[in-house]
Amino acid sequence: MIYPFRSQGWAGWTQPRSIAIEGPMRAGKSSLAALLAHHWGAQRIAEREDNPFLPYFYRGEAGAAFAAQMWFLEERRRTLCVRPMPQEPGPVVADFLLAKDKIYANLNLNDEELAAYNRRYAQVTQGLPAPDMVIYLQASPRTLRSRIRSKGLRAERRIAEDYLEQVVRAYEHFFFHYTASNLLVVNTDTLDFVRNSGDLQRLLRRLREPVRGTEYFAPVSAQAASA
Repeated sequence: MIYPFRSQGWAGWTQPRSIAIEGPMRAGKSSLAALLAHHWGAQRIAEREDNPFLPYFYRGEAGAAFAAQMWFLEERRRTLCVRPMPQEPGPVVADFLLAKDKIYANLNLNDEELAAYNRRYAQVTQGLPAPDMVIYLQASPRTLRSRIRSKGLRAERRIAEDYLEQVVRAYEHFFFHYTASNLLVVNTDTLDFVRNSGDLQRLLRRLREPVRGTEYFAPVSAQAASA
């Protein structure tokens, strides 16, 4: 079994014991987190997806953006801080990065709502450490729209094209400036870690090597190359 988590790696490199996976909606965060946790025998931290305010937000109802954002912030904090402790300490793979919460807050909230949100965010995040490494799953709006259609969730189908493009641009901006953890940027437009085991194996091999600062992983899927 591929298991890259050890306290000390080669050439003095300390390997990560906590990894967060990020990306816009339908980038594949939860699926990849589950696969990595399985292959590594790691504890998985999964974000809840049953935000009751999202359908109202996608319909454009007044106040729904603030309610949805605050729900996500509190649930993400709770998930990180109140999760069951494993029997033995070991590596952790989360399918979200709490710091990304501000991406959507800045996109969706008005000035008064954002001020209230920022006050609560400062309280919630005080003392919370950043993960050792973040895997950022890039995807174009076209790819995300295709995956949204495949997922078949009625609420998500209401997402406007221009909003999806804004989300992608906001993620790009956020991670272009992100320095709190080592960062591996993975372009997923031609990769499918769930249906193509070769894509997953290539990523697993890459993750056995050090990631220092910001690095990029954008191989062409064998399946895409033969198409």
